[in-house]
Order: sequence, then C-alpha cells, then structure tokens
Amino acid sequence: MAKRGVIIVAGGSGSRMKAALPKQFLLLGGEPVLARTINTFREAMPTADIVVVLPEEHIPLWRNLAARFDVAVHRCVAGGKERFHSVKQGIEALAEDVEYVAIHDGVRSLVSKRLIIRTLLDSEQHGATIPAITVSDSYRRVESDGSSTIVPRSELRIVQTPQVFRSDILRKAYTQPYDTSFTDDASVVESAGYSISLVEGERTNIKLTTPEDMQYAEWLLHSDDDKAM
Repeated sequence: MAKRGVIIVAGGSGSRMKAALPKQFLLLGGEPVLARTINTFREAMPTADIVVVLPEEHIPLWRNLAARFDVAVHRCVAGGKERFHSVKQGIEALAEDVEYVAIHDGVRSLVSKRLIIRTLLDSEQHGATIPAITVSDSYRRVESDGSSTIVPRSELRIVQTPQVFRSDILRKAYTQPYDTSFTDDASVVESAGYSISLVEGERTNIKLTTPEDMQYAEWLLHSDDDKAM
C-alpha cells in the first residue's frame, strides 16, 4: 500500500469569529474544531503521517488544549507568512517516501471519511484531485466600466478540501516562488503544468469562519445525532 501523508493547515487568527481563541481551538460538539478534523483523518487514513501546521505562537496553546481531549497522534510544525509557505513547511516535514499527500483546512471539521477516501482514490488514478460542488446562486462578472454580464452557473464550482496529490507532483509544484494568484494547493499544482481532477464535494463540508458557521455546524451535528437515535 502506498504510504500517505496528511497536512492540516490551521493558521487562521479567527478575527471574523469574534472569539477569544483562534477558531481552530473553539469547541464544536464538545471537542476542539482541530481535534475533530485530526480524528476524522485518522479514521479515514489510519496509517497516514499527520502533520498539523500552526502559527509558531499557537503551538504551545494547542498542545496544552489537545492534552485534555482524545486527539489522534499527530505532529506540529510552525507555518509561514502565507498559506503557501505553511503548506511548504508541512511538505518538508513529511518523510521522502510518502507517495500521496492530502492537504486540508483545519477548520473544515465536518469533512466526512467518505469524501476523504473518495478524493484519495481518485488521486491515485489522476495524480491531483480536489472536491468541488455546484453553485446555486446567480453570478455576474463586473467589468472595469461598471457594466456586468451573467456567468453561467454550469461553468462554476466551489472548491473544497481535502486536496490530494501524488507526492512528486506536489513537491515539484512547491519549488515555484510564491505568487498572489495561488489561492489553494490546486492552483499551485496547476501553475506547475499539471491537470486537476474533480470529485463531488459535500455541502456540509463548510469552512468555519463566522459565529453563524459554528451555529450551523452545531445544528448539523445534532441533526446527525438525532438520525442515529
């Protein structure tokens, strides 16, 4: 079996969350958001090497918090200025013999094991895979003169994580210098000349950014609990 690695990027300050703690440390369903994310990946990829990338000043806080909860084995490394640099730090922390790498936002803690596995399996066929969902709203492109034109919804997708790549592709892509056009890992890999495969994402795989997101996530968890009864 191919050796796998996971990089969980948890560098947000949580300013839009308006909370005393960074959003990745807030409690969701009785456990820290980041702990829930780590544990889901451990269940989906039991033998993977999990690296969590945090701002250097947050690492002692996380270790102290994680010690109070049942959190799967993982390693912490300090991130960089931009997400690009943080992911690069995570890549460098993985062993050279890792063949596939999943990169995930630490605050997408409602990701399912099913989505992780589906994305991983597709990457083993195509080398670079990301989950995406269709859009339901209408969109318009605004021109420099103030006019606008409709953008067909069928042409748009909302990108999620985990994004999974063959290790050699990912390592080569991250030798490029940082560019402001790099909005996610797929954009870095695509810039290096590789194609990206899409799999169907999940609408519940939300990125926890605001207090409203946390309320919705709690509702989703309680809904799942009710279904299980």
